Amino acid sequence: MKRSISASIAAILLAATNAGADPIQLLGADDFAWEATPEGVAFAALQGDRFTEPYQALVKLPSPPHVKTANMHGVMLEGEMIHYLDNADPEAARKIGPGSYYSIAAGTPHVSACVSDTPCIAYLYQDGAFDFLPVQQ
Repeated sequence: MKRSISASIAAILLAATNAGADPIQLLGADDFAWEATPEGVAFAALQGDRFTEPYQALVKLPSPPHVKTANMHGVMLEGEMIHYLDNADPEAARKIGPGSYYSIAAGTPHVSACVSDTPCIAYLYQDGAFDFLPVQQ
């Protein structure tokens, strides 16, 4: 049931911004091509080239402290995670799970961490090209 709800949320979000493409696009969980980054984040592209333009993707986290130059918006699909400012106490961070929304403003040094035994997967929209600028500790 959770996978069905998660897939429905992702499909609705994707359809809302997929003007000019096929009027209906359906992707099953087995249709996604996951690509891992050196930082340990995995992406499954939904729309756009994340290296050159705004994009939508499914993302598997966690990530080390970093900054992005574009705004990020996400909806949790599986797992439970926390997002917190770099140098903040992770124990004080609010946990979010399936169906929860998050946004992180451009230029905000932060950490995104999966805190559940279930892998964390989120729908992600970023309003600019992908970048991942590690924060020096």
